[in-house]
Amino acid sequence: MESILTVKQFGVLCGIVSWVFVSSYFNVTKKLRSFVQPWIIRRVETETLMILRIQEFLQKYRNGFLDSLFSVLSCCVSVPFYTAFLPLLFWSGHGKFARQMTLLIAFCDYVGNCLKDVVSAPRPTCPPVRRITATKDEEENAMEYGLPSSHTLNTVCLSGYLLHYVLSYTQSEDAMVKLVGLLLVVLFVSSIALGRVYLGMHSGIDVIGGLTLGLVILAFWLSASEHIDSFITAGQNVTSFWAGLSLLLLFAYPTPEFPTPSFEYHTAFDGVAFGIVAGVQQTYNQFHHEGVAHIFSPELTLPSFIGRILVGLPTIVVVKFCSKALAKWFLPVVSNTFGIPIKSTSYLPALNGAATGKKSDEIKQSSYFQKFIFFSQQEVFDVDTGIIIVQYAGLAWSVVDLVPSIFSYMML
Repeated sequence: MESILTVKQFGVLCGIVSWVFVSSYFNVTKKLRSFVQPWIIRRVETETLMILRIQEFLQKYRNGFLDSLFSVLSCCVSVPFYTAFLPLLFWSGHGKFARQMTLLIAFCDYVGNCLKDVVSAPRPTCPPVRRITATKDEEENAMEYGLPSSHTLNTVCLSGYLLHYVLSYTQSEDAMVKLVGLLLVVLFVSSIALGRVYLGMHSGIDVIGGLTLGLVILAFWLSASEHIDSFITAGQNVTSFWAGLSLLLLFAYPTPEFPTPSFEYHTAFDGVAFGIVAGVQQTYNQFHHEGVAHIFSPELTLPSFIGRILVGLPTIVVVKFCSKALAKWFLPVVSNTFGIPIKSTSYLPALNGAATGKKSDEIKQSSYFQKFIFFSQQEVFDVDTGIIIVQYAGLAWSVVDLVPSIFSYMML
């Protein structure tokens, strides 16, 4: 049984708590925003004419084809696509690659969305810019702030790490193979970046910001990924430390100028990361070590892999549904037990827009307790945040723990 925390882990968590307190007390987010936002807004306004010219020029030649092409490319690098694709990576036997990609997406999502909400810079004005939102996911993306472009940021990091993994896995030393791989990554990133401008979703400064931040994160991840993976698979106090980290990152998230879906996206991936880490740490020696069967090997043929998909996908959907239902029941009970006033934005209509519990004196008293514990300015907490974390943590746990156990039982 693991101990609670090591000294270093405790120090990291205390550092985050200190940052939450200091940034809240000195109003760091608003001060940074007042310094950076005016310059970014001027850049976005200046680039409006450039975006219109790009749209008009490209539509002369391909018109509807480019609308469809760039919309499809955007879907292929969106968070919902990665969420659906990552379980297949785990079940294909490439566990290390899958968990690294999952944590990298979560890291990119958190850093990128933090920067979006700190700066709170608008997207290109529509109209005059023509904005194309082919899916519901794109419509929700359009509600976020602009800088940096998350699609560009994610594409740089994930395609770059994919190239690194393929070259490492194949142990290729051929300079031509490396050059071709690099050119494909550059072409793909360029297509995504151009597509975000063409679709009217981002200005040039947003794309440049996403590209720059992506390169910095990728360089960091390539140097730190092995250490992170070693900690997850063989470290001490992994689950308890990651639970504390996931909770504190929610409180460390900056408050935007106006509410956007960015915090909800981070919350979902916060839950996914915790579920993956907790599940892998518990079952690494059974299902996720380097010696497990890989797809297309004699031990894991294509029909067997298809069987895994047919069994696994319905299972994780059921677990997500059950986790959500369980969280909707027990989180309000726990909150009321500890006197924490809560509301619900969407999941619990009975709590929509109002705090639960006793009347104002007790609510004020409990909010003082919360401020003492969490250094928070909030008097009422949105229980939807907890529901999102629980349901996505349950989904991710099932991907790496429950479902592989079922595969083992069914000899898939």
